[in-house]
Amino acid sequence: GMLEGMQIAFFAVAKLPANERGTSFFGKKTCDLLFKGNGQNLPGFMIGRQLTVLAASAFPIAFLNNPATYILLCIALFLEWTGLCSGAWVLARLMKSATKIQYDEVYVGTPEERLANNHADKEMNTAQDVGHLAGGGFAGHVCGSHDALDGPIASKDAIDQAA
Repeated sequence: GMLEGMQIAFFAVAKLPANERGTSFFGKKTCDLLFKGNGQNLPGFMIGRQLTVLAASAFPIAFLNNPATYILLCIALFLEWTGLCSGAWVLARLMKSATKIQYDEVYVGTPEERLANNHADKEMNTAQDVGHLAGGGFAGHVCGSHDALDGPIASKDAIDQAA
């Protein structure tokens, strides 16, 4: 969202001469801080951006409790309400029609169908799973199996016993 937009804008203005960066008070202040000294603040922002994403995935409740999250959500919903981004929906529908893409449930099934086929979603335990890195790259897949040919995902107890 906002961090991605900042990243795009920062890289775009990095190519501009210093006298063309920022035309308002905050634009100039932002560029002065971003490109201050030897320019280490831009890479620093990139690292901080990644850490923010990591923190949000590891601590989603704390992230949602942050008032800035609510304010940014309101801004994003307002922009959507204005219709400025509606063109993306038109393009998405055209692509869906042209490529015959269907909803995920058509390909992987509904939660009920996955459960009936012994490919149920992993149970999430707020006390154990929230605040810890999880997902395909960390502790296994949360939804279904990693590949239909590999069979169902073992339960957490079976994984713990095997370890």
